[in-house]
Amino acid sequence: MTVTTTGMSSALQGLRRALESLNEPGVSEGSWRWAVRQQMARVRDTLLEEAQYADEGWLIARTGSVLRERTALLGRLSALGPAVLESLDVEPVRAELDRLVVDIGRHAQRLHDLAYDEVELELGGSE
Repeated sequence: MTVTTTGMSSALQGLRRALESLNEPGVSEGSWRWAVRQQMARVRDTLLEEAQYADEGWLIARTGSVLRERTALLGRLSALGPAVLESLDVEPVRAELDRLVVDIGRHAQRLHDLAYDEVELELGGSE
């Protein structure tokens, strides 16, 4: 299984920073929108890089769940893209993106756990 935990962590940190910059002095709403869209693209690309998944017995069901979750996260990210650029009130969009960042972080942790379990299975585990 290929998991780019560092890449995802970096992408999520970039999106968090962009989201938080809305309240900083000297940051225009237009530049905020552009920065957020760029970071959203980076997160999307990192999600799409999750290429290889487990195909071992009991891990297959968990792998399917992770794939469905990733598809849902990509859908939410895609749906929020136009809202970042077009919404008259950016605060609800920012709040939704904050929730999405948390959900993607949880997804990344599940991927990490799945990779760990796959390695443990290959090595025989502790049983």
